[in-house]
Amino acid sequence: MQLVKLLENYKYKIIHGNIDKQITSIAYNSKDVQKNGVFVAIKGFTTDGHKYIKNAIANEASVIFVEDIPNIQLDNHITMIQVEDTRVLLAHIANVFFERPSENLKITGITGTNGKTSISFFLHSILLEAKRSVSMLGTTGLYKNNQLVPKKFSTVTTPEAIDLQHLLHELVKEDFDNFIMEVSSHGLELHRVSSVNFHTGMFNNLSADHLELHKNFKQYFQAKASLFDLTTHHNIVNVDDPYGKKLASSLQNKDVPLTTVGIKEHADIMAKNIEHSFHKTTYTLQTPTYEANITIYTPGQVYVYNSLMAIAAAYFEEIPKQIIQDGLAKMKNIPGRFNIVYEQNHYRVIIDFAHTDHALQTLLETVKPLVKGRLILVFGVYANMSPQGQQKRFSMGKTAGKYADYSIVTLDNPKHFDQDIIMSQIREGVETETKDYTVIYDREEAIRHAISVSGTDDTIIITGKGHETTQLIGDEEIPIDETKIVLDSLKKGIF
Repeated sequence: MQLVKLLENYKYKIIHGNIDKQITSIAYNSKDVQKNGVFVAIKGFTTDGHKYIKNAIANEASVIFVEDIPNIQLDNHITMIQVEDTRVLLAHIANVFFERPSENLKITGITGTNGKTSISFFLHSILLEAKRSVSMLGTTGLYKNNQLVPKKFSTVTTPEAIDLQHLLHELVKEDFDNFIMEVSSHGLELHRVSSVNFHTGMFNNLSADHLELHKNFKQYFQAKASLFDLTTHHNIVNVDDPYGKKLASSLQNKDVPLTTVGIKEHADIMAKNIEHSFHKTTYTLQTPTYEANITIYTPGQVYVYNSLMAIAAAYFEEIPKQIIQDGLAKMKNIPGRFNIVYEQNHYRVIIDFAHTDHALQTLLETVKPLVKGRLILVFGVYANMSPQGQQKRFSMGKTAGKYADYSIVTLDNPKHFDQDIIMSQIREGVETETKDYTVIYDREEAIRHAISVSGTDDTIIITGKGHETTQLIGDEEIPIDETKIVLDSLKKGIF
């Protein structure tokens, strides 16, 4: 593609060379640069791409985009261009390079602190039931129709712009109709989706998380809300959430139609007569044109909200009631979300991804009334060492102490953070509600301990990892299979 075409309608300043040249590829990592390719120098969290310009040139890049002009000598065949924000630039040129693929797909973007994955799976199942060709991308991986396929990029929820646009380009070539993606606050704040044309935007809820990037709750909300500057056909918002209600109010006067979802507040799509058991939830769905009986095979009010969001998208697409009911009923297992990995009479072991205070509280409030014996909780908290991180650890500890009969505090992904400080701050929260807890740093040992002290009517909940299969300690990514640990422990007669 001609470089001049990539730069159409974009403000830039030529520092060296010219734009009358053909380019073959785009990269933000100097190791990925190809001959006659573009290198975009991005300022990241741990390093600055400007430091790797010489490496990119050594790998035969012919075009370099920068924010800051480096003090290096450039050969005549190198073009250097300065822009205000290289992240925004990367999103723009990736979209053009891959022929604006999002204009040829119905893309649903789902944002919010909790529930993005569950909403994705519910909607995915409905669309498959409706015989749509649908791909889905999120924390659990990339799906093409029913098949989980390897991703060619990093494991972040929302990939970098060049990787995302490349994927969308592939989906268009493969004749997919729909694409569902979880849109993280990082993805929005860092402009990874800036040039994506979203058919539908969804907002489920907001609670404290990722404040290491956004600094405060106002910034966090604004990052999430920015998704709705990119939507073209439909917005869906949970108005029972206070931030959802605020967002819905701001979207009322936009040209894009708005559908509201709720249980308590009046909304377009609502649930009534909700009943839970360990294995399913039933409710009466109310829409503007009909009522229907809904069954989902995950317990708790949180999954009622998540399924309502998926229903709202399907309803707007005029998918028939029976297909919506059947699609939801076929979604029997969402990876890492309320997975009952062992059950015998009243004894159960459940693995769940709950990794924020709000998610943990919602989970424990759901399970507590259903437990015959004790509720035993194994949990850790990932957060950085900022005041916000300290507050998250304290709050999750307090929630555990309030709802669990016995808590086992362990590590989540401590990375390079001080493990003793992590544990002490969680303990402070637990001790405001109870003294019936223990601290076990080793996560596998903590799970085995939970099983060893449990009785025949107890329920064990293990939270934080969910679908994840590794634990980040220092620079190591250590494999951990929590389901296997549970089943091996039970086989060995610990219980």
